[in-house]
Amino acid sequence: MNWDTIVIGSGIGGLTAAAALAREGQRVLVLEQHDILGGMTQTFERQGFHFTTGLHYLTGVTTLDGGEGPLARLLNGLGDGTLRFQRLPAQFDLVRLVRPDGQETRFAWGAPDGDNWARLKALFPAEAAAIDAYAQQYRKAHGAIMQAMALHGLPRPAAAAMRWVLGGRLRQRADVTLAEALHGILNPELRAILGARGGDYGLPPSQAPLMLHALVMGSYAEGGAGYPVGGPGRLAESLSATVRQAGGELRTGARVERILVEAGRAVGVQLAGGAQERAAHTISAMGALNTVQALPEGAAPAWQAGIQHYPPSCAYLTLYLGFDIDADALRALGFDGANHWIYDGSATGAPPDPEALVWRQATDTDAGTLYVSFAGLNDPAHAAAPTAEVISLCDWDEFAAWQDSRLGDRPEDYEATKGWIEDRLLSQFKRLFPALAPHVAYHELSTPLSQAAYALAPEGAMYGMATTPERLLDPALHVRTPVPGLLLAGQDVASLGVTGAAMGGLMAAASLKPALWKRMSS
Repeated sequence: MNWDTIVIGSGIGGLTAAAALAREGQRVLVLEQHDILGGMTQTFERQGFHFTTGLHYLTGVTTLDGGEGPLARLLNGLGDGTLRFQRLPAQFDLVRLVRPDGQETRFAWGAPDGDNWARLKALFPAEAAAIDAYAQQYRKAHGAIMQAMALHGLPRPAAAAMRWVLGGRLRQRADVTLAEALHGILNPELRAILGARGGDYGLPPSQAPLMLHALVMGSYAEGGAGYPVGGPGRLAESLSATVRQAGGELRTGARVERILVEAGRAVGVQLAGGAQERAAHTISAMGALNTVQALPEGAAPAWQAGIQHYPPSCAYLTLYLGFDIDADALRALGFDGANHWIYDGSATGAPPDPEALVWRQATDTDAGTLYVSFAGLNDPAHAAAPTAEVISLCDWDEFAAWQDSRLGDRPEDYEATKGWIEDRLLSQFKRLFPALAPHVAYHELSTPLSQAAYALAPEGAMYGMATTPERLLDPALHVRTPVPGLLLAGQDVASLGVTGAAMGGLMAAASLKPALWKRMSS
């Protein structure tokens, strides 16, 4: 065997696993089907503008006193130590509830959580007791989800014992949706503010487990939010250096067609074109659904069927914008780098509602919900040409007719639909941001087909498999699969997003090299 471990996929989960194993002396081969490393942390350039594809802000990289957060310390410990992170504004998530008449209610979420609760009670004094009751549920849900995440990485005997002791209580907590937790809130605008930011995990309040909401939002409330200086592509550069230094290799344009299984054990992979690479262990960071599709049918068939039971998460559209003024001029217009979560009742003709999370182009003129990231404002390395990304969740079914077409050779009806959507989103952005309307110098749209092509995301999924209550606690989603020699990494194992995927990668590596568990607790 040529390698100690093969890692499939160079997203943050795969690269974290590879760099961690390299730190333990392993020669690791990383295989990436795209021609750029980094998965959804990769960046691209158009006309001097640098855009991010999937990372708009990070938790765990900063502290409230301006220090380096635990994720930053971990990544610098695994990588070449050159990563730096710019802290976002103290209040980094601005919720905008736009009523049908165009008037707005605004609330900015920040850190710590105690400040958020206090400001909400000042805005809605009649709901003070209900806010306290919700905050208590939220804290309990956050504690429960941290226990649930441990179940996916602990050695299986320990995980089974922990599940036997805590399983019933965790199941009860997992079944509580965010909407149910908000039932005691009477004011509809307060409910909307508390239920906003569902785009960070791809589910509206009626479907989102409160545990999931508390995990994602609670992580930001502990240390604020940050952004990598130089752009998200710096993460891949730093972690890749460690892999190479240990004698490993990172290959792009290397699509894995089959995970090789001999005598019931994973022994390597077969690439497109027929070449094979072998290793004692294979870590798949290409998503659980893609992993089971690459396995022979006879390899742990019950486990494969259980994984395929889960649907992909939501699909999405991204409108990339470049401005003809620099970062200082944008700040002079009132923009400080905070994200905007917009619930646009002027588009739907109804009160703004976080349930209107998915834009269906067939029936809706404008998107009911938009997420706008001014990530370019948070990167001092690219301050001369700031950018923004406008994201709308959408329905994959509206693009499924073109799923067999090829990148760069799409049919005319697809291009016409894409052009219409781009025009609509750009028009909506200019309506909602009139001060920026004359300064849009560049715009480009990506669709779920882009996500499927560049990241092999099933149905253009934003977050791998949909994070249902069942998925949160399923023992099938453990780093060690029932196929000996094959491990899972990435967001389908631990939690969604960049931080969750990194933790999934580290858990997979630590399962092979237990000394790495110390890094998770430091």
